[in-house]
Amino acid sequence: MAAPLPLRFVSSFACKNDMPTTRAEVALVGRSNVGKSSLLNVLAQNRKLARTSKTPGATRLLNAYELEPEGSLRWIVDMPGYGYGQASKVDQSRWNAMAEEYLLRRESLGLVLHLIDAAVGPTQLDLKTVDWLNALNLSVNCIATKVDKIRPSRMHTRRRELANKLDLQQNSILWVSSTKKIGIPELRAHIVKLLKPAA
Repeated sequence: MAAPLPLRFVSSFACKNDMPTTRAEVALVGRSNVGKSSLLNVLAQNRKLARTSKTPGATRLLNAYELEPEGSLRWIVDMPGYGYGQASKVDQSRWNAMAEEYLLRRESLGLVLHLIDAAVGPTQLDLKTVDWLNALNLSVNCIATKVDKIRPSRMHTRRRELANKLDLQQNSILWVSSTKKIGIPELRAHIVKLLKPAA
């Protein structure tokens, strides 16, 4: 079983230009209540690493977490969630611009992990984001979260439905649960491989 990721919070950044140069980065992208903070906490086995909130939209900056040792400059970047209905149009526009600048121009960004609520399935906004990420020509992996909320009798059907809607092969989607820790060892190993490739 993959060990917990030794992550530490570095800082929050309002834009890409505020961020120092790093060696490698993985970005987390998803709807406001898809469970990005909970996933970070379970990956690190540290409930206090990333702030979780019952109110969607808590993440409004680019929050950087470094894979130890300190100074490794290998980061996971938690991006502001999209689809927060109560945010003003000005805030939404500002967040979108910040996200696009980061995703397009961050040279050390190696992969985007696009989180989608497995229990809900991809929303129209999720599908638009898939198209947008593909148009940016980014390397993207789909992570289906909250898999514990799907009844076992529905799991096979839900896997097929989600893959079809995303136009992906079922085996290319990693299904995880922060609550039950399903898929977490595999995701930890995947992230370590990305941030610390073999010499």
